[in-house]
Amino acid sequence: MNGPNPDDREPMKGFPQVGFLKNFITRENIIVGDYSYYDDPAGPERFESNVLYHFPFLGDRLVIGRFCAIARDVTFIMNGANHKVSGLSTYPFQIFGQGWEKVMPGDGDLPFKGDTEIGDDVWIGFEAMIMPGVTVGSGAIIASRSVVTQDVPPYSVVGGNPARVLRYRFDDETIAELLEIAWWDWEAERITRHLESIVGGDITALRGAASSP
Repeated sequence: MNGPNPDDREPMKGFPQVGFLKNFITRENIIVGDYSYYDDPAGPERFESNVLYHFPFLGDRLVIGRFCAIARDVTFIMNGANHKVSGLSTYPFQIFGQGWEKVMPGDGDLPFKGDTEIGDDVWIGFEAMIMPGVTVGSGAIIASRSVVTQDVPPYSVVGGNPARVLRYRFDDETIAELLEIAWWDWEAERITRHLESIVGGDITALRGAASSP
């Protein structure tokens, strides 16, 4: 056997709160890689309700890589939450119409920070909040209830409000090598054969696995 089927909505039978997330996504502008899961006692179908202010006409995407672990009530704030800040008031008069639409913002008036991108093998803790346009590097860990307002480097551990780098999981050379190996892109059969190297702390063993067929 080569692990669970990534198309399985309930990969842990009898434990439905954990679901492979891609199988619960209904929005075209949310993209999730294989094996990434969401853990919520109320059901993984709740995930999209925590992706807020995500309006299709804005075009921003939430992109989540493979093998990510996402805890309950992790919230993604998307670009639709932004208000115009260049005027004397930030109040969105125009959304209520009835004569107030005359102050509809023009192109460039509203902050737009682009896609929110989560790398591969990222662990996001309980009730963390990710702000618009943030990129989280592969292998990173985001502590519970952190508020992430800026990019997170690969294989860093961040926490706090606003989140800051608390430490790095490995030295620079090891991080660079892990990103080059990118085991998360391997076929399932190859991952299964080299699982001990992937979950172990020996970069030499993983290096050897990467060089073998």
